[in-house]
Amino acid sequence: MRVSRGQRLWWFIRRHHTGLTVWLAAALLALVPLVVRNPYQLGLLNLIGIYAVAVLGLNLFIGYAGQISLGHAGFFGLGAYGSALLTVHGWLPPWPALLVTAALMAGAALLLGIPTLRLHGHYLAMATLGFNYIVHLILVQWDQVTGGPSGISGIPPLQVAGFAFDHEARFFYLVWGVVLIGVTLCLNLMRSGVGRGLAALAQDEVAAATLGVNVRREKVRVFVLSAVFASVAGSLYAHYYSYVNPDGFGIFKSLDLVIMVVVGGLGSVWGTLLGVTFVTLLPYYLEFLEAFFDLIHGLILVLILMFLPQGLVTGLWDHLRLAWAKRRLAAKGGTS
Repeated sequence: MRVSRGQRLWWFIRRHHTGLTVWLAAALLALVPLVVRNPYQLGLLNLIGIYAVAVLGLNLFIGYAGQISLGHAGFFGLGAYGSALLTVHGWLPPWPALLVTAALMAGAALLLGIPTLRLHGHYLAMATLGFNYIVHLILVQWDQVTGGPSGISGIPPLQVAGFAFDHEARFFYLVWGVVLIGVTLCLNLMRSGVGRGLAALAQDEVAAATLGVNVRREKVRVFVLSAVFASVAGSLYAHYYSYVNPDGFGIFKSLDLVIMVVVGGLGSVWGTLLGVTFVTLLPYYLEFLEAFFDLIHGLILVLILMFLPQGLVTGLWDHLRLAWAKRRLAAKGGTS
């Protein structure tokens, strides 16, 4: 049987659709700084990119492995302060500082995860929330090292061969390059045997264990990976703004990160980017409701969990697919 050129093309697209989608996204993102010249708007896109790196890792832990963490702003803040301290005091250049900080956060997440991930449900949530509270308290109180409420300033920008990412357009390419690398890693992980084990773990830990999944090990591994994502995002945040203080790494920031996961869709990598964009831009378009931001975020989370428990993007997509399937069945029934 001879295969037509169109069939070969379709087979190629289906087999390599993940890589092709990432390359298409990269091509579109490369055009953004050429179209968006406003520094303020580019700054918002850069902030979205920073949060996207953190939320991609958190979505692996919450959305794909079925666990819960209300303390990832702690790793985000430690990543930011780690890079700040290592560079401001002249111990390391920015890139080595980022890598060393990420390695330290991996070790910290391992030490935290081994005992903590024995817990389940709201007990695990409270344990991670307590971790975030302790980190925030240290950042505020240990003023000899962290600068206390005043924070740390004078953090140098990231640079490559003397080319500094000290401008909104330059940093845009850097941060969204990191985002696309994170997206690729997450997509490949989800399609691998490890990813299938995590998906089984999310559905039923007992059933996953009977199928040969090492439940404790996999939970710790994905927790460490999500902490590394958060640490890298924190380092990018510090080197972009050249200043950090404890206000951006408290408990409410952890809740915001969880809301981004839920809005984007549990287990949806591309939906994560939409969730981050929605939650990040919401305060800027509702400035007249500034006093009610926390209430609005909580209301959004409750409504989505009530009516679209798989997340806004994933839930709407599932509803559209179901409606389309019903229409096709109705059309077939009418023609038979």
